[in-house]
Amino acid sequence: QVQLVESGGGLVQAGGSLRLSCVGSGRTFSTYAMGWFRRAPGKEQEYVAGLTWNGANSYYLDSVKGRFTFSRDNAKNTVYLQMNSLKPEDTAVYYCAAGSSLYNYEFWGQGTQVTVSS
Repeated sequence: QVQLVESGGGLVQAGGSLRLSCVGSGRTFSTYAMGWFRRAPGKEQEYVAGLTWNGANSYYLDSVKGRFTFSRDNAKNTVYLQMNSLKPEDTAVYYCAAGSSLYNYEFWGQGTQVTVSS
């Protein structure tokens, strides 16, 4: 079991940057694949980025490639999503997740709002 708490969301102008953080509880945090998802109003949830436990493999949604960078610090039980060149279409609630693989997530955070103004 792991509990996840996101932070770092906010309001930013288009072209700006934000860094989301997600802190996990438990000594097994470093063994989990981690992911970031987002849900915009009226839209389906999107899988934004994923990172294996050791950072060796990753996934990025096509629309964020080259703009978002996912990293992790297992010593701090924390993962980060650096978001640059933000666009209004990036506006959503962003959720951190932990699971057994890049495509199997079991634990979820409460979400943090990201709003990008044009």
